Amino acid sequence: MPIPNTDLKKLYPLPKLYNSDIATTEVTDQKAVAGETVPRRNHKTPKELKWQPAPEISTVHDIMRYASKKFGNAKALGSRKLIKMHNDSKMVKKVIDGKETEVEKKWQYFELGPYTHISFVEFEKLALQVGAGLRKLGLEPGDKLHLFAATHPHWLASAHAAMSQSIPIVTAYDTLGEEAVTHSMLQTNAKAIYLDPHLLKTLINPLKKAKDITKVIYNTSDPVKEEDIAALKEAHPHLEILSFEDVRKLGEENPIDTVPPKADDLACIMYTSGSTGTPKGVKITHKNIVASVCGICVIVGVYLGPGDGLLAYLPLAHILEFVFENTVMFVGGTLGYGNFRTLSDTNCRNCVGDIKEFKPTILVGVPAVWEQVKKGIITKVQGGSAITKSMFWGAMSTKEFLLGRGLPGVGIIDSIVFSKVREATGGKLRIAFNGGGPISKETLKFISMAICPLISGYGLTETVAAGAIQDPLKWYPDALGEVPGSVEMKLVDYEDAGYKSTNNPPQGEIWIRGHSITQGYLDNEEETKAAYTDDGWFKTGDIGEWDKNGQIKIIDRKKNLVKTVNGEYIALEKLESVYRSDSVVANICVYADQSKSKPIAIIFPAEPALKKMAQENGISGDHLEELIHDAKLQNLVHNALLATGRKGGLKGIELIDGVVLADEEWTPQNGFTTSAQKLNRKKILEHYKKEVDAAYKKAGQ
Repeated sequence: MPIPNTDLKKLYPLPKLYNSDIATTEVTDQKAVAGETVPRRNHKTPKELKWQPAPEISTVHDIMRYASKKFGNAKALGSRKLIKMHNDSKMVKKVIDGKETEVEKKWQYFELGPYTHISFVEFEKLALQVGAGLRKLGLEPGDKLHLFAATHPHWLASAHAAMSQSIPIVTAYDTLGEEAVTHSMLQTNAKAIYLDPHLLKTLINPLKKAKDITKVIYNTSDPVKEEDIAALKEAHPHLEILSFEDVRKLGEENPIDTVPPKADDLACIMYTSGSTGTPKGVKITHKNIVASVCGICVIVGVYLGPGDGLLAYLPLAHILEFVFENTVMFVGGTLGYGNFRTLSDTNCRNCVGDIKEFKPTILVGVPAVWEQVKKGIITKVQGGSAITKSMFWGAMSTKEFLLGRGLPGVGIIDSIVFSKVREATGGKLRIAFNGGGPISKETLKFISMAICPLISGYGLTETVAAGAIQDPLKWYPDALGEVPGSVEMKLVDYEDAGYKSTNNPPQGEIWIRGHSITQGYLDNEEETKAAYTDDGWFKTGDIGEWDKNGQIKIIDRKKNLVKTVNGEYIALEKLESVYRSDSVVANICVYADQSKSKPIAIIFPAEPALKKMAQENGISGDHLEELIHDAKLQNLVHNALLATGRKGGLKGIELIDGVVLADEEWTPQNGFTTSAQKLNRKKILEHYKKEVDAAYKKAGQ
């Protein structure tokens, strides 16, 4: 199909393959090695990898200066103020240790104001003032500023402030426990910390060991409790505790020249989520970050520019969000800050959710977000009349048929049937992006047909998010995307599970090399040597496969491959991506015991779907806490997931042998997921061990 003859920065692409050019090409001057594929590069950078998105940009600091100079008074960052928190509670029945009891269940709802914005010039001024304020507080170039807070304009401003003075930042998820935060403080010898007000009390114990931190800066966007400041000060009288605004004023009153960093200087020590052990600090240079911005722009830069808006709500302590926010800044787009809990209208009162309010043109999400969007749409459709349901599903099928054959009529279907669906996401969404984990093919196609093309991407902290990203005009649901222009990729045999470069198509562990690859782990030579080769390759641990168009596809992950008692491997993330698409699943953790033949699924159910299933089958119960213990309902959920698994093409060994239904939502706050919405498998399995054992016993394993 021909590429549309229009400004690609204003294009609303359809989910189809406009351009079937080969996405990657083999590196001609590198010979084939036994047990490996020949490295491949993006077809636009076959001879030489790129790392500078513009000649004058070689550091993160340069991105901010470039954007301010080029885009001036255009809107750079927007945020909403919290007007009021609404609290509701109700007594519900819950089974605890086999006994039914009544407990209080609480709900919180947010009342938020409209978005207000600052310009690129104003953001630069803010960052430079805060940078000068840090210097006035005694921080010197080379000292480190620890960022321990949720995503917010002041987080990004603090990062750019520090970098303007050659002060590297240290990032940690705001949901990390005391032990992990203490580890990051001690290992980096950070001198100051920026955090959200509600986290002030969490510093009391860590700072008993982390003596280097003498300055505590809290964000001024949320109310601060004076008793929290007093408690921290009482425990550590030597601390200087200031607000973000205090530091800004200090810089305004004591201006100082910037100390621009160099490309190879350390920009950030980014800590992993720590879901499988002690978090590792990844050493990231300015060149690494700039290279990833450049590499991504090689593929999608032509589609992005002024007028675009990215809803920013994923954790900035995650490399995906940090790189994307700086990419949007580089192209002149607007960042609208939101919150995972306020994306939709569900948890809002007297206002709409962030998506409707901000009206993004670009939306980055993890699988859990896209499943939530899909199930919200389906719930509304199923609640309509028989005619409405028939029209929606008929339109979905017809649109896919027309696009697959290049026939006209899609525009009419979109305007009549899908326009209201798009209004739920603000009505302006052009491109959606999935990262952070595998998404089911069914959900990817659903979002793409109902709203806009959902493209996928892949990367790790160690590769600064550079791994793969799909060109919106090469939308193809069976592949992940093409290699960014800053790195090259090869597949290396993983013979234990039968993944070989000689397979057809070629398969193996993904290794990545190039300008985006980081320096290794801080003070962890053993892990660094295990993951990085002497000639610059990073071993991802992910299993990939090249397709006929040169796009990469993730088919497994080594650490989530479990060999069952019959000697066959089960890929946990793959199974979760398929089962998660079922309407009754809000979140899922698949567990495979190596001494058993089949896996068990631990599920946090979608309450509306579970209630509907119960009502349709004559099962009584008003709340999730009551319903999950009903044996008949457990069997119904199990059967529903088996049907979903078969529909998703799972083999017999991959079909779950039982389910455990959870009554507590999995959130970063209770530690069942990381801030990036990844499962904390260890905690989930520890918490539900009795129920899992019972499910295996019931299944006769």
